[in-house]
Amino acid sequence: MTEPTRLDNARVLIYSHDTFGLGHLRRCRAIAHELVGRYKGISVLILSGSPVIGSFEFRARVDFVRIPGVIKLKDGRYTSLGLHINLDQTMAIREAIILKTAEVFDPDLFIVDKEPLGLEGEVRETLKMLQTKGVKTVLGERDIIDESRSLQREWGMKAALPALKDLYDEIWVYGLKSFYEPFQGLGLESDIYDKTFFTGYLKRSSIDDCVKPDIEEPYILVTPGGGKDGEEMVELVFEAYQKSKELSTAVIFILGPFMSEDKREYFKLLAESIDLFTVFDYHNRMESLIENAQGLVTMGGYNTFCEILSFNKPTIIIPRFEPRTEQLIRARRATELSLVTMLEPENFNSESLIPLIKGLSSQPKPHDNLLPGMLDGMDQVCERVVALMISTVQDAS
Repeated sequence: MTEPTRLDNARVLIYSHDTFGLGHLRRCRAIAHELVGRYKGISVLILSGSPVIGSFEFRARVDFVRIPGVIKLKDGRYTSLGLHINLDQTMAIREAIILKTAEVFDPDLFIVDKEPLGLEGEVRETLKMLQTKGVKTVLGERDIIDESRSLQREWGMKAALPALKDLYDEIWVYGLKSFYEPFQGLGLESDIYDKTFFTGYLKRSSIDDCVKPDIEEPYILVTPGGGKDGEEMVELVFEAYQKSKELSTAVIFILGPFMSEDKREYFKLLAESIDLFTVFDYHNRMESLIENAQGLVTMGGYNTFCEILSFNKPTIIIPRFEPRTEQLIRARRATELSLVTMLEPENFNSESLIPLIKGLSSQPKPHDNLLPGMLDGMDQVCERVVALMISTVQDAS
């Protein structure tokens, strides 16, 4: 793509609500890095509630504003993460920071990740304010949000559908309609579909100065994402190696920053007795670990799936299926297309996992079965950014 000079001095604001987990932040960061990598002069600011955003490295012309964190309780309610104040006060602070940042940063484009109105509706007023100023607004959704009935119920409670119609210029789905249609069964109006673009998956690349892991032999990478709900998956891999002497490939575990301290210490202690195992709490350059791995065992969140496709790695997915079925749906569809193999919930035991790990090295690679346009996401996102910037200039004139 030819670099358009009209993007010089352009500003993009990205909102990511981020309670626990790394998925939303990593997706927003990947898009931000792609934009500044392609277009000189453009600046991207990320609004995030992630408690670990400061641990990430950002390219020049990408920065972030950290808003007070919240966490989701098991009953579905939210509570303040670090501040000893009630949730209403925390949400009021978050909303005020988001609105003021948007006013001062004065973006040309506002991208909202996943939540149409933000967490508890916190970006509604910002969307309205930017709309009055003629700023283009985009909702970015992953390929699969949840099973359609659950999504219909959730978005109905949040009054999300009117926001899709009235507060957004475009909706980007970071996937392919031929892989999955995330809005099926919602009964969306035709004008919402008219402004919806399926971009393809967001291709990832390694960073030139990535440090390779201190292990020369081939290894399998085991990653439960943020780690908060991946303890059972990690334990399953430990059990598989303990039960089968035929498993001889080294394993690197990335436990994730949100795994409980007790479990992290337990896995580290257990790994001391297994020569093949190397355990890290967290790694902020996952791309290099994935690129050098022989294969992956993972829960199969959106970002990991993009990396599986991008780096063409044989993968076993052990999906989470509560509280959302997103990972389960993605894993089953990808298995249908022979992009990965998966461990079904009813087979969640080490005996079933052992043959999958043994067969990982001979498993077909994803690039053998990619759908057309499957990894075009970054190209398509950049094309849409350019189109919206041009539209903004034309509207102003």
